[in-house]
Amino acid sequence: MANNLQIASAAYIVMHLLTKKKQSSIKKRRWWTTQIFRSRQIYNGTSMIRDLNFHTDSGQFENFARMSQEDFEHLVSLLTPIIAKQTTHFREPIPVNERLAVTLRFLATGESYTSLQYVFKISKQCISLIVPEVCQSLIEVLKEYVKVIINTFINNSK
Repeated sequence: MANNLQIASAAYIVMHLLTKKKQSSIKKRRWWTTQIFRSRQIYNGTSMIRDLNFHTDSGQFENFARMSQEDFEHLVSLLTPIIAKQTTHFREPIPVNERLAVTLRFLATGESYTSLQYVFKISKQCISLIVPEVCQSLIEVLKEYVKVIINTFINNSK
């Protein structure tokens, strides 16, 4: 009887120690977004575009976007019905003008997604989804403005 009690007590202590060790080895959960992306509400790509637009005579917007402010706004109006996202209870969507600005900056400079994430405060994973979507939408809305004869293009590209 005493042996059974000692065995049961030892088993209880071992199980308790294993459970306690397992609980302490559980990793601390990571946050949903990093601090740089949480500060997006304070200053983001929309704020930067607005600041660049404010100084129209300096040419900063044209240098950044590689197009005039009017052309940029025209593209935003063309793209809005296609790429605008709805607001959810979880987070605000990235506005169309920021989506376009990220894409234009990527196409104009060839900057990496990692570099762009620090400029626009948008994660590189999100940028990797935005750029192809906006490019495809640009092709769709601009096909009425740009006519390319396929045979001429093929012959010139050889």
